[in-house]
Formats: sequence, C-alpha cells, structure tokens
Amino acid sequence: MDLRIFTEPQQGATYEDLLAVARAAEDLGYDAFFRSDHYLHMSGDGHPGPTDAWTTLAGLARETSRIRLGTLVSSATFRLPGPLAVTVANVDAMSGGRVELGLGAGWFAAEHAAYGIPLPPLGERFDRLEEQLAVVTGLWSAPAGTTYEHDGSHYPVSDSPALAKPVQDGGVPIIVGGSGKRRTPSLAARYAAEFNAPFASPEDTARLFARVDEVCDEHGRDPLSLVHSAGQVVCVGPDDAAVRRRAAAIGRDADELRANGVAGTPEEVRERVGRLAEAGVARLYLQVLDLHDLDHLADVREALA
Repeated sequence: MDLRIFTEPQQGATYEDLLAVARAAEDLGYDAFFRSDHYLHMSGDGHPGPTDAWTTLAGLARETSRIRLGTLVSSATFRLPGPLAVTVANVDAMSGGRVELGLGAGWFAAEHAAYGIPLPPLGERFDRLEEQLAVVTGLWSAPAGTTYEHDGSHYPVSDSPALAKPVQDGGVPIIVGGSGKRRTPSLAARYAAEFNAPFASPEDTARLFARVDEVCDEHGRDPLSLVHSAGQVVCVGPDDAAVRRRAAAIGRDADELRANGVAGTPEEVRERVGRLAEAGVARLYLQVLDLHDLDHLADVREALA
C-alpha cells in the first residue's frame, strides 16, 4: 500500500514547517506529501496565517527530489480552470513530473467570506467543477500545435494554444473524492486517475468504492484503471501514553481517534490499515495534524513498515 503524508497548513504553519515535513517524509520513504487547499483555519487562531497551496508546492518542487506532491483537494471556487491548468503544469515541470491535482467543488463558507471568494449554491458548484475538469484535462491533452475550444456555460474557451503542458506522460493525474452517490463517482469515472474516500470507516469505504466501480462500468471504464485511495487522520505511539499525548496535542481524544482514524499502538494501527486494505484501499493518505512532531512520522513509518 502506498503511504502518503497529508497536511492541513491552514491550521497554522509556515512554508518552513511544510518543507521540514516534506523532507522528513521523503527521507523516511513515504510515497508523497500532500496538503489541503484552504485559506482559513477551522480551529484555533490559524497563526501565522495561511500559505497558498500551489505557491507552496512550487517551492517544494525545487526543494525535494523524489516524493510526489499534490493537493487534497483544491477548490474549484478558488481558481479559473485555464490559469489553474497553467499553474499545475508549471509546478509539474518544476518538480520533474511529480505533481498530482486533487480538485473538488469547495464547501467552507466562512473561508469564502473571509477572503472575498464567491460561493455559489451546491448544484452550481458541481456544475463548475465538472466544467473545470473538462477544461483542465482538455487543455493538457490537446495535441501540440493545435488550439483548444470549450463551449461551456461557466468557462467558455476559444482559440487557446493549450499551453503550458505537463511533463508527465498522459498529463498530471487527477484525484476526485467524496461521499456523494451520483455526481462525484461520475466525475471520477470520467476524469480521474484516482478516487479518494475521505475519513470513512472501512465498511463505508468499501461501499464508496463499490459505487464508483459500478459507475465506471456504466461509463465503459475498467474499474481497475482507477486507483482507490482513502484519507485517515493518524496518531501513533509506541504505547498508550504516547498515543494519548499525541492526541491531546492535536485537540483530539485518543479513543475517538482509535474508532475513526489510524490511531493507537503499532499493533492497533496495523489492524486498522489491514481492514482498509481489505476494503480495497491501495493508497492511504495519513493526515498529520501536528507538523512540529517529526518523530511521529518516523513512528508511523516504522509501525507500517
């Protein structure tokens, strides 16, 4: 199973904090370093303030050498699809082809209000997400030397040179995730390289995978061509006291984390990850909330070696 580190910098982190975590993750052999794409904290005071996701990833692209980099997930309300396609392609080139793009509809109303970002109703947000996925992938896949057109109601595109191109063969992998029963699995089947089940029990994760596989069949796509991944908060310690200390440091209860995340002693987390593997998880995003506890990354890696 691929193991990826997933961070929430809007809770309070500098670029230097993220660089330290990304480098530690790379040194420890994790497959990827991902970050959320948010501008407002969800608890605490968020000091010293947010870092922009793609600005951060551009920096990390030049300061790491192996680990893959991406967002889980960028919000379609934050950026226009044409400039987003250019930005991601640029970061892909800066990284030597190590970038992935998670893209979602957006949801955090207070964040949009705090930074003057329009937040349309849910149905329109999904319409915009669908059109953004079409435009971004269309720009990347347009043959060299041709122009790209998109007759869309939200993002019409005409006579675009469809540049810049990603350096990865086939373009930057797209990640779509969520628990929606209709539009989310359809978007994943049509546009994504990976479907992510976020913060769900092993049983619910299996049900989400079964639904997206069914929709892949409906679209004539082989479900095995879609990577099945999950996101889970992680809190690991060599003994119960360490688990409780680390849980308290992120404002969570250790027993609640054991029930709803990858948490506990090495034996406990191996059992939980085994259940996720049985549910079909091939790639696991481990949400690390204390970005200053780099020893935690080593403990997690050792537990799941």
